[in-house]
Amino acid sequence: MTIKRIGHRYIDAKSGATLDTWFPRSNTAIARNCLAMELGIIKGDFVDVEIESVDDAPKSAEEAYLRLHLLSECQYKPHEINLDGVFGLLTNVAWTTAGPVLPTMIEELREKMAESTHQLNVTSIDKFPRMTDYVIPEGVRIGNADRVRLGAHLAPGTTIMHEGFVNFNAGTLGNSMIEGRISAGVLVGANSDIGGGASIMGTLSGGGKEVISIGQRSLLGANAGLGISLGDDCIVESGLYLTAGSKVKMPDGSMVSARELNGQNGLLYRRHSQTGAVEAIVTDGSTWGGLNSSLHSND
Repeated sequence: MTIKRIGHRYIDAKSGATLDTWFPRSNTAIARNCLAMELGIIKGDFVDVEIESVDDAPKSAEEAYLRLHLLSECQYKPHEINLDGVFGLLTNVAWTTAGPVLPTMIEELREKMAESTHQLNVTSIDKFPRMTDYVIPEGVRIGNADRVRLGAHLAPGTTIMHEGFVNFNAGTLGNSMIEGRISAGVLVGANSDIGGGASIMGTLSGGGKEVISIGQRSLLGANAGLGISLGDDCIVESGLYLTAGSKVKMPDGSMVSARELNGQNGLLYRRHSQTGAVEAIVTDGSTWGGLNSSLHSND
């Protein structure tokens, strides 16, 4: 299916490098303005972008931005759209309160705005901007917008607390509480909870290719870590980092590597309080109480 959208693009005035492209949901030509453009540091124009197939890798920065928009608009789920080579297409940008500029242009920007009453803040230097400057998801609460990158997929009913983080091409599929970190590539099922300080292995570094997911009605406890997929109705106790190579004692007394339990339903992973051994016991998932439904009615 061919996708055609019109976007407003910012480019560096000297080099012509694409800094970003914003695609309104209405698919109409809506211009933006910022102080950096008024001062001649950057320029703005409209661009028509066409994607013939989301299965093909993006060919330009503008097309990469459209794909990230489609994810954050929840038109596609993570891994349903090809993002191969996206890092090489995007420019490293200084995201400022005066507009996006190349990091090497910050000093010139400060000089040119010396007569202005604008207080310049550089919120980040990165290839990915924060999602909320481009896409406002429906039915979602975000405590700290700086911690959600464009390209995050946040289903209605998602609540992200102030320390929660969601990377691009990752996110939630239903009501969920996110107080920990959802790394790139990770999927979290409906009615699951990622506890404060919890971490889930992504696919960007270390050669990891295995896509980690968490099923429905599961809990990753505070300060826990996860390197395998959880099925539905699972629990990882607080502070337990479960990697693929972790040795897990099963209810029948046998020992297996955690990778052999990848994606299985109804398991509680914990450390024995006396021996410290990691063990798995059968659970129905209801033991952790589930989400508070009133927290996720984000109208």
